[in-house]
Amino acid sequence: MSGSDTEVAHHDHLHALYRDHSSWLRGWLRKRPSNSADAADLAQDTFIRVLVARTASSLQQPRHYLTTIARGLVIDLYRRRSVEQAYLDVLMSRPEVQAPSAETRAMILESLLAIDRMLDGLGQRTRQIFLAVQLDGLTYEKAAERFDVSVTTVRKHLAKGLMHCLLMDEE
Repeated sequence: MSGSDTEVAHHDHLHALYRDHSSWLRGWLRKRPSNSADAADLAQDTFIRVLVARTASSLQQPRHYLTTIARGLVIDLYRRRSVEQAYLDVLMSRPEVQAPSAETRAMILESLLAIDRMLDGLGQRTRQIFLAVQLDGLTYEKAAERFDVSVTTVRKHLAKGLMHCLLMDEE
């Protein structure tokens, strides 16, 4: 099969997958997010992931595969909205004079979402210790007391967190 034949076959498989399952997927998604626009967007994002992964032709259980991708996208949507809401809550508590411009808010929100994605790969205990030292400014000794671990354990968690962030930043 030539390269163009492969592309045509991939396109045909993807088209059939979309035709056979897109309505069902949108219905499945409508039960999760709060509105049909989110469901439609998430369904499209799901099929884009399939397109990029080039897996349409090899699927044995397409609905299971689609729901696995879509479930991850729903989680990402809720996480993003949670970060956005927390940021908006902080903004609302500030006097209007101190409120940043719309552009600055967008840049801050984008940074917060990137940090959230970066910290997502850490285990819960590592993330807690890392944030306590980095954001709360706890000394290693105070963090050890707070989490009832040794200073050496705090150092190990901090090193793990820093290494994870460095590796994520390179991607």
